[in-house]
Amino acid sequence: MLDFVIPPPVTPSLAVAGSAEHLPPERFPIRRVFCVGRNYAAHAREMGQDPDREPPFFFMKPADAVVPAEGIIAYPPATRDLQHEVEMVVALKAGGSNIAPEHALALVWGYGVGLDLTLRDLQAVAKDMRRPWDLSKGFDASAPCSALHPVSEVGHPTDAQISLTINGVVKQNGTLQEMIWPVADVISHLSRFVELAPGDLIFSGTPAGVGTLRPGDRVHGKLAGVAEFELEIGQAP
Repeated sequence: MLDFVIPPPVTPSLAVAGSAEHLPPERFPIRRVFCVGRNYAAHAREMGQDPDREPPFFFMKPADAVVPAEGIIAYPPATRDLQHEVEMVVALKAGGSNIAPEHALALVWGYGVGLDLTLRDLQAVAKDMRRPWDLSKGFDASAPCSALHPVSEVGHPTDAQISLTINGVVKQNGTLQEMIWPVADVISHLSRFVELAPGDLIFSGTPAGVGTLRPGDRVHGKLAGVAEFELEIGQAP
């Protein structure tokens, strides 16, 4: 048995929806978090990019950046422009390399809906200076997510509406059909670069309408027929 010089970290995890009440609550362990950039054409255009020119690209968040999308989410330090990006979240039960698109969905355990929170001002400065923008995406609690729902209950969503409201006002509203690269293609493409594994999460991109979150905002995200969440943004430090 291994001895560690410090206690090993707790494995980050998400709740599993629909667990039987008389059983211990089930959890989905999180290994890695991959995020697809500009996977909706309208969002790519609002960010000043041509959606027809490039294959999917990815960035990552730490596994412990994933937190339950509920209660109060702390407003992060070092920013004046915290922005929301609502996304379908894909949870993998199996992995592999060089996976063909027609086999990719067999790797999926289930789905949820979450936020890719972004420090847009820090990201803009990093881009202008040709520096990495990891900290603008991978800060603490930067990936709030709903409980996960298994494929056996929700199937593989392909045309569901995905939306975000702030204080009752719709800010983002689209459908999964607008994705440039659907889930099977995203998994296949990503598996060319890394060997995927059980416990990996994929944030699959956001529709148009990203914008600023302010302290006290009430945020409601929904992937119709699959999952939803409601949370509040805490006061600025």
